[in-house]
Parts: sequence; C-alpha cells; structure tokens
Amino acid sequence: MLTNRRLFISITAGVLATIFGVGAYLKISHKFHKRDGPTKSESTTLTPADLRIQKALAMIQQSSQNPDAYNLLAAAYMQKARETADHGFNARAEAALARSFEIDQDNYDALKLQAKLLLSNHRFSEALESCKRAQIVRQDDADVFGAMTDANVELGNYSDAVQAAQKMVDLRPDTSAYSRIAYLRSLHGDTRGAINAMRVAVRAADPADPEAMAWCRVQLGNELMNIGKRDEAEREYTQALRIFPIHRAAIEAKARARVAAADMNGAIALYNQAQAKGPSADPALALGDLYMLLGRDDDAKRQYELFESLEEENVKVEKSWRHLVYYWLDHDKNLEAALGRAQEERQQRKDIFTCDLLAWALFKNGKLSEARTAIDEALRLGTRDARIDYHAGMIDVHLGSIERGMKHLERALRGNGLDALQTKAARKTLEGLKSE
Repeated sequence: MLTNRRLFISITAGVLATIFGVGAYLKISHKFHKRDGPTKSESTTLTPADLRIQKALAMIQQSSQNPDAYNLLAAAYMQKARETADHGFNARAEAALARSFEIDQDNYDALKLQAKLLLSNHRFSEALESCKRAQIVRQDDADVFGAMTDANVELGNYSDAVQAAQKMVDLRPDTSAYSRIAYLRSLHGDTRGAINAMRVAVRAADPADPEAMAWCRVQLGNELMNIGKRDEAEREYTQALRIFPIHRAAIEAKARARVAAADMNGAIALYNQAQAKGPSADPALALGDLYMLLGRDDDAKRQYELFESLEEENVKVEKSWRHLVYYWLDHDKNLEAALGRAQEERQQRKDIFTCDLLAWALFKNGKLSEARTAIDEALRLGTRDARIDYHAGMIDVHLGSIERGMKHLERALRGNGLDALQTKAARKTLEGLKSE
C-alpha cells in the first residue's frame, strides 16, 4: 500500500504539532451534492457568503471598472454555492469572472479563481491547464498548487497530486495545504492518519466561517464511518448541524449513518429535511431506494423520476454521467448504454472511482474477466471505500474467488457509503455464502 510519508519530510515538529492536517476549504468534487432549482438563499439570516456578496456589489457600485471587485464577487458566489449546494451561484461566479477578464485580460487573481471554478464544475483537465497558465506568471503560489492537487486527484494522477500537495506545504503549511494531505492519506488507505489530520482541522477551522467548520466535522465523521465508528461519526454530523444548520452534506451524512444503523424511518426524515431546502438529486435517489426497500413502490417511483430529472440537468453542468450511470447499473436499467458511458468516462479520467464505475458496468453486462481488471485498478491505492469494496466483493464471488469476495463484502458493510439496497444485497450474498 502506498503512503504519504514524503509529504511530511520538510515540516518541522513544531509545525506538525500545531497545524498538521487542517483545511476547511478542500471540496473533493466526487463527495459534492447537487441541486436543480432557483438560485436563492436557503435562509433569511445572512451567511458569511451573503455578507461578502454585499461587500463586493458595493465595491462594484463605487467602481465598475475594478477587476478586483468582480474577483471578490466571484469568490463570494463560489462560497455561497458551497453553503447551499446550488450550482446557480457558480454560474453567477463565472459571469463575474468573465467581466473581470474583460477589464483586465492578464488578471492573475481571476485566473486562479477560474481554476477553482472549473474544479467545481468537474472540468478537471481545463482546471489543470488553468493552473499551468497561472504558474507562467507565478511559481510560488500555494493556492495554485492546491488546485493542481485537486485536479490531479480527480484525473487519477495521484503521484502528481502528492507532489503538488508537498509543494503547497513547502510554500505555505496552513490549513488548506494539510487538508489535501488528509484526503490523500484517506485515498491511500491510511484512514487513521486521515482521522488524526481532520481532528486537528476541526480545532483549527476559522470560527468566522461556520460552513467551513461544519464541513470539517462532516469529513471527520465520514472517516470515522469508514472504520465502523458510527456513533462517533454521528456526533460529528450533529455538531456540524449545530454550527451550520442548513449544511446539506451534514444532513445527508447523518441520514447515511441512520441507514447503517438500520433506522430507515430516521434516514427518511433526514433526507426529507434536506429536500425541504430545495430538491437535490442525491437525496431523491436515497429516498427512492429506502421507499423501495420498505415496499412503498409509488413513493419510490416518484423519487426515482425526480432523481433522473435533476441528474440530467447536472450532467449538462458537470459534463459527467457518473451519477446517472451508477443509478442505471444499481437498478438494472439501460445497461448497455451505461457501459458505453462508463467507457467514455474512463477515456477521460483514470481515478479509482471512474475505474470502479467501469468495473461495475462491465460486471452488470456479464463481462466478468474485464470487470476484474477494472476493479483491481480501482483498488490500487488501498482506499477504504464501501462501494468499491461492495463491487469488488460481488465480482470476486461471481468469478469464484469466494474468500476474497467475502472479505470485501464484510469490509463494505463496516464502512461508509453503501445505500440501503446495496446494504441489503451485500448482506444477502454473505448470508448465502456462509450457509453453503
């Protein structure tokens, strides 16, 4: 298994003790939640992003030819998108950046923001190219190395991601740099190391940014779930909601924890709470699965239809079919088309989650030996991911590797990320194997 120890070589013991592993703002793009609907605030209370938007608009009113004012507005809209999970705010950010470039085409700060916005919209190759253009101007900007880390992670260039994160640490060993290290540790199977990093992140998060503080809690909870510490994880999700009550990721994470605890009604209530803030694809799919499991077929059908409608809109924004293809595969729909889309995704990206998508599509289309090759690629970092383990287990079992398959399925059930139907299927398969 690969490790990230080289990332810490240049950091002194004193720095490690105080800021190791922190970072409120790292938002890995396959962990974001999506929504269709109007771009509106989810609360009458002004959030930090709302205040930044007001400040930027006031600056623009004073000087409409100031590119910095448009950069501030773009950054504020991007923060608002994180607060609300509303893609519409990213569209506003894009318009603000376009105006900034009109005023000054050699606008370095706008170029940096453009890279971050491209990441948010899942345009990872473009984001990486934007970072490289920024580095022609400056080669000592930690923020650019952070964006390069994120882009390389999403593209599956993990060695390059590690190098970029190391450079970011060397330049500015702060919260943002070490959050990347925490995530890289998690990707490489060092879950306990990621937990240690995120515990420090929680303590070091900026109290003036409640969304960022809540996000840190959610990430810590997710890592705790990955090693089966559900009660501890739920406490983190609950604390995140105390800090930032409208945090959708916290609500949905808590709902997944309820599913893991077999509290289906509790999970349904939480997902409905998330949907009350505005319809989103992920909760709709989760509700559909829960209703199907409970025999509420009509309710399930309505949620699945809502998911498909919302996700088709998300495809236009993200240029990625990943979520829709997983839905097709998990529900035995459009299997041939799903395989084609998965193969297209794999041509563009080689990250472990795209490899997993392709493996599952091959499996569902009866191409078992090819599925084994693809799932081995998905497992190459030793990542603790319940869905990858579930897929690996099912592929192994059908290929006759029973012992290996059972280990993957058991680990999947201990981890974080299986939906209600996958959990049922994994348990049923294990019970059948143990009874033979």
